Amino acid sequence: MSDDLAACARIVERGDPARFRAVMAAPRTARDKLFPLYAFNVEVARAPFVTTEPGIAEIRLQWWIDALEEIASGGVVRRHEVVVPLALALAPKQARALQGLVEARVRDIYNAPFADAAALTSYLAATSGTLLELAAGLLGQADPGPARAAGLALGLANWFQAVPALKAAGKHPLPQEEPDALAGLAAEGLGALARARQQQIVRRARPAFYTVAGAHRVLARAQSDPSRVLEGRLAPGPLAASAALMQAVLLNRW
Repeated sequence: MSDDLAACARIVERGDPARFRAVMAAPRTARDKLFPLYAFNVEVARAPFVTTEPGIAEIRLQWWIDALEEIASGGVVRRHEVVVPLALALAPKQARALQGLVEARVRDIYNAPFADAAALTSYLAATSGTLLELAAGLLGQADPGPARAAGLALGLANWFQAVPALKAAGKHPLPQEEPDALAGLAAEGLGALARARQQQIVRRARPAFYTVAGAHRVLARAQSDPSRVLEGRLAPGPLAASAALMQAVLLNRW
């Protein structure tokens, strides 16, 4: 592993342990593509939260948009431990798709609530959905449908788990907090996951879906007992998380 790839792996290990474990369960050739992508995601996701100055946060996100433009243009890219290996992994079209992910993250800088459930799911599709679509694409999945649906489900599961922390940071992560509304969102996530499972995924792209392991359990818990969302009682224990990942790796059941 090159120094840059090792740096990407460390970023993911510290900032997104669940995805780190999923990538480590993947073949070496997949890791070389997924670690830069997920390190990029860690850096972009935390950019709105490392400062209380909106202008500085926007500058941080614009830095990544500009870096992706360099990759998409096919010219010289800036020397950065994530940008360089990311440039080796991405096609121009994929780099431009990631620009949309960065642009979607701008709303994380501010405290404006989501207008409705559709606004939240649109945001999750643009972030988590795009990320999984690109991960699967890097591993050879031509049809983006399964990854888009699974990415939305995963995004909602992760978002539900982050609700207490987001509220503590002064954000408004949910358009509605009523139990029926939360259960409805969870049902939408479960429906997206079911659609993804029904579609064809090429064998070499399966490791991209290891990250989805455990999302069904989280969403099912949120649907059956929505109070878990607000109380932070959704995250699976270490043993359950390991078992879900093992099932995804060995049985392709996520």
